[in-house]
Amino acid sequence: MQITGTAVSLTVEDVAASAAFLQRHFGFAEHMAADGFVSLGREDSGMNVIYLRRGLEVLPEGFRDQHAAGLIVAFTVTGLADEEARLKAEGVEITMPLREEPWGERLFQVTDPNGVVIQLVEWAQQ
Repeated sequence: MQITGTAVSLTVEDVAASAAFLQRHFGFAEHMAADGFVSLGREDSGMNVIYLRRGLEVLPEGFRDQHAAGLIVAFTVTGLADEEARLKAEGVEITMPLREEPWGERLFQVTDPNGVVIQLVEWAQQ
């Protein structure tokens, strides 16, 4: 087997709102779209983020009415403090302020219009 790509699929109520949030604030570009579906990517991210509208038949029957919850979409970045300042200046609410964990991870979180938590991470200098 050869893996040629990676994606995470998130079920949300408003696909356009989540897609616009990633495009505007995180520089993702639309790769594919159809009714109730959008695939977004960035050259440097190593994965695509896919949003699916709740209720689509492509979702397994037992999952069609659920929405993305209990997960964090994390992006490892450089210049973490600058990214927090940029997002604040763009009017994005920081839902978990910048903090450093004992294991050396520095992070902060924002939440998209559908409640999807996006975390930016940078490893602290040793």
